Amino acid sequence: MPMTAPSFELPSPNPASAPMDLIFIEGFRGQTVIGIHDSELHHPQPLCIDLHAGLPRAHACRSDRIADTIDYGVVRERLVGLMQHHGVQLLEALAERIATMLLVDFGAAWVRVRIIKPRKFDDVEAVGVMIERRRSEADERGPAGAVGGAQILQWMGAGTVPGERT
Repeated sequence: MPMTAPSFELPSPNPASAPMDLIFIEGFRGQTVIGIHDSELHHPQPLCIDLHAGLPRAHACRSDRIADTIDYGVVRERLVGLMQHHGVQLLEALAERIATMLLVDFGAAWVRVRIIKPRKFDDVEAVGVMIERRRSEADERGPAGAVGGAQILQWMGAGTVPGERT
């Protein structure tokens, strides 16, 4: 059975703003320990993550250089690291960590993150959360956003250095 729910439409992050280029990852599949019930806290369970990150007119369209956009390969590596070291219980908190990572570390102006727990209940295809954030919201949280120094050290130990670009 597929782990993703049907696709969802992406409205413009702000219709009055400049055109937005969207970089996305759909259907990232990972296993992690997350939840609040005892049955969820001892064994990894599957998650499916969709994310969209917007850049106002990415310079990569003209330069053809990966350094001028968000490298979704690096984002994927960071998601793999988060599945191992996120340290949160709620999908909402994990979605917030992912959104902050995209806004602060990758320079996105707008993000949408959807996290799905497939087959959480026998009579439900999937449960999950979807959040949207803008850069101004991340700026209010400070340069590290919701990610503390200990989390950054964990990522570095896992070989996924925040802000590192290739």
